[in-house]
Amino acid sequence: MGELPPQVQNMIAQLQTVQQQLQMVVSQKLQLENSLKEIENAIREVEKVDEDTPIYKNVGTVLVKTKKDEILKELNEKKETIEVRIRALSRQEEKLKERLQELQNKVKSMLSGVQAG
Repeated sequence: MGELPPQVQNMIAQLQTVQQQLQMVVSQKLQLENSLKEIENAIREVEKVDEDTPIYKNVGTVLVKTKKDEILKELNEKKETIEVRIRALSRQEEKLKERLQELQNKVKSMLSGVQAG
């Protein structure tokens, strides 16, 4: 088989781009899911603590004393934000997977046409 036709080369380049985008999305989603687990663990631990137990949080390089309800509010807001981003990335991941499948099918049919010709 000689040189691939330009349209097949173009389709293969698109395929590689979509694969890279998909890998990025999956990796971002994984990082967010790990952050979500950490936040959920923190929420569970804070919920176990009595109201009058001092709780400290990191603010830059210092620890600052905070109230249980304040820290829970903050953690739940962070959790919500991360969940929204994970859902958005999941939708993006699905679209990219569909596009990838579509491109793979086109490339296959083009290649079989090239081989037949």
